[in-house]
Amino acid sequence: MTVYQLVLIYFGILLLLLFVYRIVEPAYMMIFHKPLYIHFYLFPKKLTPNQKQILNKEFSFYRRLSPKKKIYYEHRVATFIKQYQFIGKEEILVTDEMKIIIAATYVSLTFGMRHYLVNLFNKIIIFPSAYFSAINQAYHKGEFNPIMKAVAFSWEDFVIGHQTTNDNINLGLHEFSHILHFYGLRSNDPSAILFYDQYNKVITYYDDEALNKKLSEQGYFREYAYENRFEFIAVILEHFFETPQIFKMKYPDLYQDICLMINYNENNLKDL
Repeated sequence: MTVYQLVLIYFGILLLLLFVYRIVEPAYMMIFHKPLYIHFYLFPKKLTPNQKQILNKEFSFYRRLSPKKKIYYEHRVATFIKQYQFIGKEEILVTDEMKIIIAATYVSLTFGMRHYLVNLFNKIIIFPSAYFSAINQAYHKGEFNPIMKAVAFSWEDFVIGHQTTNDNINLGLHEFSHILHFYGLRSNDPSAILFYDQYNKVITYYDDEALNKKLSEQGYFREYAYENRFEFIAVILEHFFETPQIFKMKYPDLYQDICLMINYNENNLKDL
């Protein structure tokens, strides 16, 4: 085979891929409300047996996955840890277990999305407990700072949120939801487009005065949800993952909108 023929084949493949991404996938997304594919890794990264043991112990989401999906999940956790810098503050030692738990929290939230690694942050700052912020002269448990490209956590509060799974307060999910929110509004990849489409439906529950008042009076979502749009999305995603059955029973339409927003299917994680 000549070099000319190889070049023609190469460009033919590129044109085919371009056709799929520009024509086929948008049509598929309109019909099925999800990307054409989610997971494709030629050489998935591996975790150590000890790291996989941490996942199995700490995350019911991971335990519910099929063996094939567990490989995808592990790859995403390993890739997340390699992608982002972990910084310990006030002499806190960042352990491998801490990295795994933080990464897996993010991966669980974004597992239904193809583009899960975002450039909105590049470092994770971990404090031992609530920390003082010179910016607003207040103590914080966690925050996402898009200007500094950083997400910060009080490890004490992160652990409480992670281990207490029925109070709808999860610091890790909350702060990572802010990042997902920014990503969904600013990016134009397939997962972000689907997020934004459903987000416009979800946010009506906040923007519509009557719906907002009704939600507030019913008391399922804590009052912090009504601070602004970003807190509303973060709080309802905490509820979505911590008490899904109650959420689904109380607000089935809103629940379904969120499922579509992050491409999540609670009845069949194997098909994500």
